[in-house]
Amino acid sequence: MNSILHGTPTCPAMTRFEHLFLKRVLGASVLIAGLVLLVGSSGCSRHKQGVQTQSPKATAFGAAIIEVSGGKQTAAAGTALSQPVVVQVNDEQGTAVPGAAVSFRGAHGVSFDPPSGITDSSGQFTTSVTLGESAGRYQIAAVTTTKAGKQIELKLDEIALGYQQVFGQRLNEQYCDRCHNQESSAEKVSNYDNLEVKPHAFSDGETLNKMSDADLTAIISHGGPALNKSAQMPPYGYTLSKSDIQALIAYIREISDPPYRTPGTVYAKN
Repeated sequence: MNSILHGTPTCPAMTRFEHLFLKRVLGASVLIAGLVLLVGSSGCSRHKQGVQTQSPKATAFGAAIIEVSGGKQTAAAGTALSQPVVVQVNDEQGTAVPGAAVSFRGAHGVSFDPPSGITDSSGQFTTSVTLGESAGRYQIAAVTTTKAGKQIELKLDEIALGYQQVFGQRLNEQYCDRCHNQESSAEKVSNYDNLEVKPHAFSDGETLNKMSDADLTAIISHGGPALNKSAQMPPYGYTLSKSDIQALIAYIREISDPPYRTPGTVYAKN
């Protein structure tokens, strides 16, 4: 037996060929046994990891859930929003509640990471949101439960842009955003405060929804005077092509707040 464990049988009646053959068979058997042990141990490890990642249980309850940040973002359809969505659970006095359960839900195709959990020491819960593959507006909901078992829901809107609208967004960032967006960033200094006549944000649906596509095409192509507006709005008809202008208008219509409704279309009421 010892000769088998530490090497190969040394029977003098064996030929050299038989000796090599038996050595290979024994080596393969040892290898298979080792693989079985390895697979078994890794499966056990995965099981233990699964147990360790179970979500903690709620230790407190709130009376309200509010948005901290992350609503009304835009992203290409099928991609993640650039900023996480952050919500906060408060009690009846408006004080943040740590340890309260929060879950997110949305339309088909929307995913959350993580989809649920409990609020941190500041009473807040953060999740990353990936929008569906179809362009349009997506409503997501953050939900918490009161001590009495009643669900409280916060609804937020996010916008998924199609190919044309993504292209329009890029044109806006290149040519328009510096004046039409009053917020400055590390990459861009807004010119808004330097203008005598303040331009409307492209999301200003109260104003821009009243303008037809033909009006928007005219003012983009020929500047403000085309519609008796400020001459500080320059013409872009020699800079942007017809398809460029159409893409820019498609982007403006999609991010409009309130949402733009195409004239002549009948919308069902909920």
